[in-house]
Amino acid sequence: MKNAQVWHNTLVKFVLFFFGIALWSKWLSLNVGILVTSLWILDNGLRRLGQVIKEPFVLAILIFCAVLALGILWGDFPESGRLKWRRYFGFLIFVPFLSLLNKDRLPWAISGLLAGYFSVLLIGIYQWAIVGVQGIPLLDISYLTFSSMLGIGVILSLYFAGVSTGKKIKSALWFLATFLFFMQLNQNGRGPLLATLLASVFLIYLRYKAEKKALLSIVASATIMVVFFAHNDGNLHERLVQAQADIELSKQGKYDNSLGYRLAVWDVGLHGIAQKPLFGHGTGVPESYFEKTVVTYKDGRYKDLPKFLETSHYHNDWIEIGMHIGALGILAFSFLLWSWYQTLKTYQLPLLGAALVCFIFISGLTDTFALFSKIPTLLLVITAIGIGLQKENRGMKQ
Repeated sequence: MKNAQVWHNTLVKFVLFFFGIALWSKWLSLNVGILVTSLWILDNGLRRLGQVIKEPFVLAILIFCAVLALGILWGDFPESGRLKWRRYFGFLIFVPFLSLLNKDRLPWAISGLLAGYFSVLLIGIYQWAIVGVQGIPLLDISYLTFSSMLGIGVILSLYFAGVSTGKKIKSALWFLATFLFFMQLNQNGRGPLLATLLASVFLIYLRYKAEKKALLSIVASATIMVVFFAHNDGNLHERLVQAQADIELSKQGKYDNSLGYRLAVWDVGLHGIAQKPLFGHGTGVPESYFEKTVVTYKDGRYKDLPKFLETSHYHNDWIEIGMHIGALGILAFSFLLWSWYQTLKTYQLPLLGAALVCFIFISGLTDTFALFSKIPTLLLVITAIGIGLQKENRGMKQ
């Protein structure tokens, strides 16, 4: 019996380590996620589910997923077979992952997270600097996903720099944040870049608001750095010019561009929500709804959009969820974000919670961030490890 427990514990450590690497691969993450869940069940996880649900974030995840599942009752899932929305249920992996963590397993989970992140970072740097390609096509990581990954690295580096006491460590973390931000500037994702900037400013303000001199010094230094990078970054200039061109085209009623396309799908999405505001059109319906509606809506103003880009989502978390399950879903998702912050605040990580939720919220205004399979999983792992570390520091029992 004792040998079986030792082997089980060893296997859990390895799986927690490997999960931090596997989350960057679509198929690996699914299989390892199933393995994590299976080990959690073998670890008497179901018996301890009642205790885990006491965490506000866990309860919020379960409510959100339950509402999504309920939406299938008035959706067209059996007919359409479009399952992109299933990625929302990826939030459930937080429950077994958090439950499996303890003092002995935490170092393995942390090591796996760092190994996966920096391995992907090195590959991304190679792709950008040597191959001249954004994102990582080999791992099916788009430039938006890679940019979001870099943004999270910036926020975490700034957070740890703010709470660290050692000058050398603090300097190294500020350098890492600067480098990651430079890399993000060289990706085409405007939404993740804006989310990183605003979340970072919010984090710095919260951390140093009581230290006026330090705050002014950091703001001045950060402003100089951003201006310098912006002035010398040709890619950023191109994006600004493109954004201006998109605005002009949109004013002319031309929507075959990034900004115009988003404005158009948001318009159709808000129209759809207005038709069924309380419970939405049902889980799985929004994609087919767009295809049917865009032909006749506003006398066919947007009918040529599918030729520009095939629409599978509404480029906004709130509109996407509202289309699926209406105000019920929007309230459930709002509760999820609020609980995410409250849980981290409870474990004395309010700055990290505020910055991460700010990043998620802003990212979700221009893209369906919650449907990015890799990045939300990364944030869930970071959250679970943060909670696990604080539990051990406070001497709390699992």
